[in-house]
Amino acid sequence: MTEDKTEAPAVDALGHFVAADGHSVEIRDVWASNLEEEMENIRNIIEDYPYVAMDTEFPGVVARPICEFGANDYQYQTLRCNVDMLKLIQLGLSFTDEKGNFAPGCSCWQFNFKFSLADDMFAQDSIDLLKASGIDFQKFAECGIDVARFGELMMMSGLILTEDVKWVSFHSGYDFGYLLKTLTCEDLPTDETAFIELLYIYFPCIYDIKFMMTAVEGMHGGLNALAEGLQVERLGPMHQAGSDSLLTASTFFSFVQKHMGENWDEKRFRGELFGLGNNYTKYKARNPTQPVVSLAHHYPSGQNGNFAAGGYHGGNGLTAGGEEQEGY
Repeated sequence: MTEDKTEAPAVDALGHFVAADGHSVEIRDVWASNLEEEMENIRNIIEDYPYVAMDTEFPGVVARPICEFGANDYQYQTLRCNVDMLKLIQLGLSFTDEKGNFAPGCSCWQFNFKFSLADDMFAQDSIDLLKASGIDFQKFAECGIDVARFGELMMMSGLILTEDVKWVSFHSGYDFGYLLKTLTCEDLPTDETAFIELLYIYFPCIYDIKFMMTAVEGMHGGLNALAEGLQVERLGPMHQAGSDSLLTASTFFSFVQKHMGENWDEKRFRGELFGLGNNYTKYKARNPTQPVVSLAHHYPSGQNGNFAAGGYHGGNGLTAGGEEQEGY
């Protein structure tokens, strides 16, 4: 994680953040109590603001598949076994038009899901990171959204199963993995090809900025580094999904303007995720050396922490919402 040396934006009210140019942006928290109301608000703007920038926070990476590192589907199998075992903590969605203008009023919703440190599995370093970023896990346990109900409302939201909505993300294999699990109420497909096919059904139009960066010679790094290089201002706290989705939206349009041009070839990047599928980023070398730790203290009492018996072995937790990527 890179040090953020920029001055934090001012806050003028709960959830309202004032940018350097004086305009205010609202990040609206959504809990079980206001879920249906806010989903209706999103349905009312999606037609005019169909670019949806997305980010998630989740409880880290706690397992590795027992297969040879470098195997064709190693990255996907790592994603699958962790998404299947863990719960989504937070989802941020930010809405813009095709020019990158944010929706008036509230343009960012931060969905907070039911999550219990006593009952749910997690990687300790990821939870520590989220706590340091302001996540109140007691409130998540008491007031959080039931993920199954959220999935039902998503199916009726107009956000999915349509090419008219453009999903914008950064290094988002895990993000979409959790969303697919939420929408289908099932574990992810065991086969990577089946996962990609299912992904395209629910999300026909995806742009992954991390993949798009590979078209610019010498460009690398995480979302924060890219945003700083493009002089994009962050609004809200880092490592919370609402702020990260806002930053993803602004960074996407700034990146396209500076590096792609007005008539950029959208089809070249559409539907490609960094590190997954059949594109060349899947074969980029990763460091296979991960310290193995005991996960017993991450389990609710009475559950078995031996992944080897179930086909997995314990691994360290990484970032709370950003898988194995350089920087955040």
